[in-house]
Amino acid sequence: MKNFVIEQKRKKESKEQFVHGVFESIAKDYDRMNTLLSFRRHKAWRNVAMREMKVQPGETALDVCCGTCDWTISLAKASQTGQIVGLDFSQNMLSVGEKKVTEVELESQVSLIHGNAMELPFPDNHFDHATIGFALRNVPDYRHVLKEMARVVKPGGQVVSLELSKPIWPPFRFVYYLYFQRILPWLGKFFADRYEQYRWLPESLLQFPDYRELAKIMEQDHCFKEVKVRPFTGGIAALHIGIVKE
Repeated sequence: MKNFVIEQKRKKESKEQFVHGVFESIAKDYDRMNTLLSFRRHKAWRNVAMREMKVQPGETALDVCCGTCDWTISLAKASQTGQIVGLDFSQNMLSVGEKKVTEVELESQVSLIHGNAMELPFPDNHFDHATIGFALRNVPDYRHVLKEMARVVKPGGQVVSLELSKPIWPPFRFVYYLYFQRILPWLGKFFADRYEQYRWLPESLLQFPDYRELAKIMEQDHCFKEVKVRPFTGGIAALHIGIVKE
């Protein structure tokens, strides 16, 4: 049993190190490539997520794996005066995000922290909301990260994941995987000179649950009294909102 636990820990550490390297290397091209590879849909999905969240003026939020801070900035604008924290383990991604926060003059409202989603450096019941965008499938243990997010959110607050998923309709699923696994890596090579990194991105989704399975997992982990699910574009992405138990 001890050997099994050690091996699992090594696998998690190996994945974390690899993912860190991926995002450190693609940081400067991340926004441009996201827009290209998703056909700009990621922005529309995030806008829907913000409408569903109904962030109120003065509320606080933590954006986990905040990357280049697009969602962090949206949260700050919605909150108007509440403190928003963006956390990411890639310093290169945070550096890009910091420039964007400065450009929109939100430095007094937004704090950026170099940290790990597996060990959030905040006390229990601290934020009104916690979000994670297109990163839950990349962490070493997504269940643990969801529990950590629920831990730092106040009872009745929201834990929100916007993530890629898997189409349900078989013909569409075939076309989707053809694009995602065969074409997307070559687009990464052509536009960002990063083939291996963009080949890994489709692979990261293979072992990740689809949106219906993820909703069940969130319900079973007993952190949430309610889980709302909204799939997008035939199931290629999905929004999950978990309401933290009292």
